[in-house]
Amino acid sequence: MTLERILEVIKNKHPDADTTMLELAYEFAERAHQGQKRLSGEDYIQHALETAFKLATTDIDMPTVIAGMLHDVPEDTGVKLEEIKKEFGGEIADLVSGITKLGTIKYRGLKRYAENLRKMFVAMAEDVRVIFIKFADRIHNLKTLYALKPVKQQRIAKETLEIYAPIAHRLGMGELQGELEDLAFPYVYSEEYKWVVEVSKKKYEEHKRDVRREIKRLRKEFENVSFVPMDMYGRAKRYYSLYQKLLRKDMDIDRIYDLVAIRIIVKNVDECYRVLGVLHSLYKPMSGRVKDYIAQPKPNGYRSLHTTVYSDNRIVEFQIRTREMDDEAEWGIAAHWAFKETGTKKQKMPVDPEKLKWIKTLLERDNEQYKPEEYLDKIKMDFFKNRIFVFTPKADVIDLPEGSIPID
Repeated sequence: MTLERILEVIKNKHPDADTTMLELAYEFAERAHQGQKRLSGEDYIQHALETAFKLATTDIDMPTVIAGMLHDVPEDTGVKLEEIKKEFGGEIADLVSGITKLGTIKYRGLKRYAENLRKMFVAMAEDVRVIFIKFADRIHNLKTLYALKPVKQQRIAKETLEIYAPIAHRLGMGELQGELEDLAFPYVYSEEYKWVVEVSKKKYEEHKRDVRREIKRLRKEFENVSFVPMDMYGRAKRYYSLYQKLLRKDMDIDRIYDLVAIRIIVKNVDECYRVLGVLHSLYKPMSGRVKDYIAQPKPNGYRSLHTTVYSDNRIVEFQIRTREMDDEAEWGIAAHWAFKETGTKKQKMPVDPEKLKWIKTLLERDNEQYKPEEYLDKIKMDFFKNRIFVFTPKADVIDLPEGSIPID
């Protein structure tokens, strides 16, 4: 990874972006990590670059990318946080401080584990961007797990599946969740991973061919009704997500209809429903497989229209959404820190406080002073395991832990 590649990603999306401070941060981190090597044999600066690159691909704000570049400096070098504050300002120093305080979540006894979990939620409550940096850091660490001993590989991969990926899901960050899960999957369930890859290989290719044919057909059909979508492409299901679905479908891959779904991106909500109407005039929809997550978003904020249809003895799933919905589905709450061009001024989207309410709930639970094992059980039950979703008379969606009763 190089600084030039990161700058290219940023400039492609924001040609007028001022990257001066990011370039200074790279020089600062390179000096601080001079001579340091990772167990993989790479220069340590590569980890800083990879972390910053992953953040840049999410279109996150510049302070977060800069903090990603600097995130290991206070912990792994002789440079103090005060120097970062002096060079780069309080906002970036606070983000780096959040990562430093967070440390690494490790399975070293229940008490230590619970305390580190609490640290994570405290850091997220103070500035949720800290967890974005942690995700980017973790993704590169997973990519270099091969350099570690098997016991450590297992621990890091397991905590990724049990903690990091579920938090990414709760924040609506589907792209990062999927990447975390797929990188950890072969280390936690190695035999299952090999089986899923093998059994799905031929099916993926078949579905991809079908999708290409359907997209070609659809372009002509849309032209006939004078409609041009912003984008239309196939999206393959990730391996760990496929594995989880296979567990619910008796491991029968022929019952998986969204192995490669067709995603249609349009300009606005009205066009979402217009496209749905066109699809249902062309194909026979499968009963019970039309889902309106625009009218009733998922509790993590996910919005889209889904429909599964029959096409020439094949079954195809479509996902219809606006560009904004697509960004939120991929990057979740991180999309609210993305720079939006408004003339020459850059603005950030406001974050709905309701989307962070669950973090505050965790902190309130922290104050109840559970024993470590009780705290972990509560966390897993309330936020990392099965949920119950109920509708109020006003059509709001309420998210409750499994086992809840009507009075809840």
